[in-house]
Amino acid sequence: MNLLFNELPILETTKQAIEALGLVETTSIQHHAIPKMLEGKDLIGQAQTGTGKTFAFAIPILEKLDLTNDHIQALIICPTRELTLQVYKEFIKLVKFNKAIRVTSIYGGESYNKQFKALAEKPHIVVATPGRAIDHQDRGTIDFSHVKILVMDEADEMLKMGFQEDLERLLKDTPSERQTALFSATIPPFIKKVAEKYQHSPEIVKIETATLTVSKIEQIVYHVKKSDRDQLLIRVLDFYQPGSAIIFANTKNDVDQLSEFLQKHQYEADALHGDLKQSQRDYVMGRFRVKKLKYLIATDVAARGLDISHVDMVINYEIPFEDEIYVHRIGRTGRAGKSGMSVSLVYPSMRGKLQMIERFIKTKMIEKAIPTEEEIAEKMEKRNFKGITDLISSNEKSHDELIQRLETEGFSKDQIISALIEQHLEQPKTYDAIEVPQNRRRDDSRSSEGRGLGRQVRDQRDSRGSRDSRESRESRQPRESRDQSEPSERRGSTNYRMASINLGKEDGIRPVQLLDLFKKHADMFPKNVGDIIMNKNDTEFQIHPAAIKRLEELNGKIINGKKIRISLGKNK
Repeated sequence: MNLLFNELPILETTKQAIEALGLVETTSIQHHAIPKMLEGKDLIGQAQTGTGKTFAFAIPILEKLDLTNDHIQALIICPTRELTLQVYKEFIKLVKFNKAIRVTSIYGGESYNKQFKALAEKPHIVVATPGRAIDHQDRGTIDFSHVKILVMDEADEMLKMGFQEDLERLLKDTPSERQTALFSATIPPFIKKVAEKYQHSPEIVKIETATLTVSKIEQIVYHVKKSDRDQLLIRVLDFYQPGSAIIFANTKNDVDQLSEFLQKHQYEADALHGDLKQSQRDYVMGRFRVKKLKYLIATDVAARGLDISHVDMVINYEIPFEDEIYVHRIGRTGRAGKSGMSVSLVYPSMRGKLQMIERFIKTKMIEKAIPTEEEIAEKMEKRNFKGITDLISSNEKSHDELIQRLETEGFSKDQIISALIEQHLEQPKTYDAIEVPQNRRRDDSRSSEGRGLGRQVRDQRDSRGSRDSRESRESRQPRESRDQSEPSERRGSTNYRMASINLGKEDGIRPVQLLDLFKKHADMFPKNVGDIIMNKNDTEFQIHPAAIKRLEELNGKIINGKKIRISLGKNK
């Protein structure tokens, strides 16, 4: 049995905060890491996503702080803005009953003035991305000379993203007598080098499980030609109807094109990747968090650190190049003891990679036949029936008077019921044909579930055509865009037009609200908007030429009690 939090020699205010979160027993990584860090030992913690490693270093850090000292005493480095914010929020939960402890987060894509102000308040703990931490060092706005504890979270990811030089600099620029903890899903050579050069006899805590994936996640695989993945994806979404899903692609180009494809087919989907402006990323994530957006299409780097508990399904539009990434991806579902599902679309040239992943996770994925129109329609009918029965069961109101009026107009009760039911029904669809690739990877998949794979249908390409087959990785980026929280230049941004709208700060408008307004009143998605400059009475922004006609539809509309006026400038 793991340690109980109440058994740990930690602050009562920390125990109080943990109890308020409903936590009683430590996880394996916390059980082994917290006592060692409390003793002041350097640490290498190897554990997968979702194992509770943030509290494993956050709880000991709170114990080490000297609240009479106004310098930065703990520095936590994270690979992305999203993970930085997630770790920061975990600290905020732990200091709920100890307001004397000051914590701040530092990352790219956020106003420098806001960060200057936060740093001027003399935080005890700073959670930062490497690029922005060094940027503030170079500006002289941050001082790490009094750091007592340095933590590098998801160190292997930072290496993949090209932060090796930055990490070495931070290790050199903080006091050599500090306590150093590295947390990583894998232990690549650089981490071993850091341990030898910058740590003092580090303790190694390695959390292993029989399988690297959560047992409650059902892992399914479909074999399909690369050019037919879009059509298969539509069938998968219609067959399973997940309440929410993250769809992973390996390239930004695929994310953009897949987002457009699903939007065109009336699915509530939007893109998330490093080329989006910060306001766009906040808008997309905000909608996904509150379930206004069902499907999030993302790259691995953009999705790092997303802490969302309601993801019903993870879909691998393309399986990742690295085994650990697959584990990270599917760990987004089946959280907090809930069940989840992952679906991988595998084309012929990736079959070998699929087998490597299965060996790595020590689990065979369930191979299934592509859902037919009839099977999808049958599932839809069952959902329709359940939806109507649930509606009837939950209805407590009587509408006898309205029913009598309708009958007086000559409508029978059967006609009334049919008309109302029709409004609640999912409608059957037709689908483009899909050809199942031959020479499947397995000889042992002759189950009744797999026999349908032998059906041959006409190979029909969707109107979008084949995708860009470029298999580039986001992690290979130049220094200036490595920090995923730094907004990088969008493709084709030189073609953007400048525009303005007569709504500004005095109208209660902020960038996220403006993007929401564009979506609601002009059916214009955030990716069409570039930089946004908020003024007192108006807002200037970049607009993609393809969206100008939709933007101009706002002219003359009354929004928030104000007649909208759009002005267009020259090309950027």
